Amino acid sequence: MNMKINNINTTKTNKTNLFLKDKPTNNFPQVSNTVAIQSELNANAILNKAAIAFKGYYGDHQPSKKLFWLLTGRNHIYEDNLTNERLFNGGNTGWKQWVSMRPNEALNRSAEQAIQSICTLQRTYRLPDYVTTPNYGDKWGRHANYIEINPRVIAKHDGGKVSEGLLNMIKLLPIIPPSPNSFANCIILSQLYPCAHRNGEGYTGYGSLYTADLHSGISKNLTSDWLSRGQERMGDDEMVKAFNDLAHIRGLKTGFRIPLSSGQLTVQGRPFNWATDKKAFVDACVWAIELGFDAIYFDSAKHVGFYDMGNYYGNGNLPTYQEMQEILYYIRCQTGRTDIAFIGEKCTPDGRFKDMGFTAGTDWGKSDSKESVKYESACACGNRDYASGPEVSNDNDCGGMSFEQRLSRIENSIFGYYNIHDKLPTYMQMTDIFPLCPYTNTHDAMLNSKSHSAYGDTSSHYNNVFNTSDAAFNHQNNVYKIFAQAMYL
Repeated sequence: MNMKINNINTTKTNKTNLFLKDKPTNNFPQVSNTVAIQSELNANAILNKAAIAFKGYYGDHQPSKKLFWLLTGRNHIYEDNLTNERLFNGGNTGWKQWVSMRPNEALNRSAEQAIQSICTLQRTYRLPDYVTTPNYGDKWGRHANYIEINPRVIAKHDGGKVSEGLLNMIKLLPIIPPSPNSFANCIILSQLYPCAHRNGEGYTGYGSLYTADLHSGISKNLTSDWLSRGQERMGDDEMVKAFNDLAHIRGLKTGFRIPLSSGQLTVQGRPFNWATDKKAFVDACVWAIELGFDAIYFDSAKHVGFYDMGNYYGNGNLPTYQEMQEILYYIRCQTGRTDIAFIGEKCTPDGRFKDMGFTAGTDWGKSDSKESVKYESACACGNRDYASGPEVSNDNDCGGMSFEQRLSRIENSIFGYYNIHDKLPTYMQMTDIFPLCPYTNTHDAMLNSKSHSAYGDTSSHYNNVFNTSDAAFNHQNNVYKIFAQAMYL
């Protein structure tokens, strides 16, 4: 990077290591009495000027059904003929089908059509009453493919207003390959909470997604203020939950990015301080998990505990080694979930990151070389809790990589192992699958919110964000073939 509380399962909780050292040693003292740590968190909460308290999710328990009813005024779902016409047939994918369609074409469809497309792919014409995340076990994040998508880039741009990022994410779900049998595909949203300082929040302009304002609701770049019917309206938290439910129906895991640098965080608009706001940070992460996310990607995680600070480009202090352990420990405890994946930016195979509680690290193993990835896979095969894996590209992508190189990196990352059970986690960006136009820079899109519309209309924004050439669509379908080859391994 440049620039509810549930009842705690004490049996599982006590297996989580919690250490006291800022710097790891070979003999970490394990904390068996977590009361002292809870007391510290509670004391910090009292000092928290905003009096933040996690309240949990109180929205509709069937948010995807509510969304469809608000969109259409009906509950019945019709078959989507275009979905049947465009089914990807690059392999025998059975029910794990997806649609071969340019992303700009998918975004120009309605949200109603997108939901009907999802149900058509599942061969069902009703949304389920209760949606669970795809079950890949507690350690799924150790092997997953993480695909980061910036919802602000694909959001609706109407004049200077930017909104509906989540509705448009739902439109992309039918054209994203679902998870294979042996490992999960996980969508990481670049943004969930508002930009700190509110620059570019809900409008075009400078607004860095490397910042977040906690406990101020969901970013207006993602939500829709018109979703209502009679007295019923779609709450912002319900919109997030509906997206996650629909992604889970598609066989995908979901997660979101959040920074760790104190200077890039605010709490209800005031400056963030790790000394007093640790509980506010934990509660913000817990709320997101309550809304249905399965994973959290921590920006600048490599530098936690003031590690390798010569290469640190963030703004402000980072948590100490012990504080990061506490943060991850309490997110798991307070959600009651042992299957959350915690991904650390640039975290290496060093045992310090495993012992901190991370699940996966990024940018380890040269994705241009399958032999390099296979070697790192073999080195990590004895660790079933944590591994670092290769990147196809990251948020600093300038758009200069050729289609051939991206395709080779994806293939090497997904098939770089001697045994599929030793597959490393991989990290990629939306542009690796759905190429952005040559003038769209992933890093610049993280820093700025701008319309790519040529005529001020929404459709041309979608058409100009993505590369609409035949070469780009051929690349997309070649990526599909790679995912299809792995589908039943």
